[in-house]
This record gives sequence, C-alpha cells and structure tokens, in this order.
Amino acid sequence: MIITAYVIAALVGLGIIYIGVCYLFAPMTVAPAFGFRALPTADGYYDVKGVRDVVAGLMVGAFMLYGDHRALALVLAVEAVIPIGDMLVVLRRGGRKGSAFGVHGATAVVMLVAAALLWFA
Repeated sequence: MIITAYVIAALVGLGIIYIGVCYLFAPMTVAPAFGFRALPTADGYYDVKGVRDVVAGLMVGAFMLYGDHRALALVLAVEAVIPIGDMLVVLRRGGRKGSAFGVHGATAVVMLVAAALLWFA
C-alpha cells in the first residue's frame, strides 16, 4: 500500500512539474485545459502559474527523498488545496465544469487519497 502511495505521489509530482514547464515554455498547449472559457491575457500570468506548478512538484519530490511517509502525506494534503482552489476559481469565473471537477477536483482527490494511504501506512 505504501509503494502505491509513493507511486501516486511521484506521478502527481512529475505531472505537475510537466504542466508547469509547459506553462513556462508553451502555455497555449495547456492553458485551454485549465477550464476558463476565455484564456487569461495578463502579462506574466502563465509564468507565475508555471513557477507555482514546478515548485509544487519539486516539494513532493523533496519530501519523497526525505523518506518520512507521514511528512509526505502532510505535503500532499496541504498541496491538495491548490487544485481545490483552482477548481473553485474556475467555477466562480463561469468556467467549464468538466475541467473544474474532472481536472482540478480529480487531482485533489488523488492527492488526498495518496496522503491518506501514506498517513495510515
């Protein structure tokens, strides 16, 4: 069970790093999936999002290397607030519900499941 949780954590960490790198170097490839009906145009928005995502993924990796599964569980649980917040922003701004729940909500659930598996292992 703990191995499964570590695999999930690794996939989440690597996945969000990948998304962050895409936001930094090719934002129009991933931005439509975020869920907004109109893409943000504020200068620097995609750079900020990219850096945030890369750092969130690196935190997961750092705590995996630290080796304490309960510490990793806490990081995953706390970082699950990010996709929950993203989901709420998309919904509040009239974005696509499928992206809000299917991308952001599902990511939060996966992170919380992995956190629970690690915490109770």
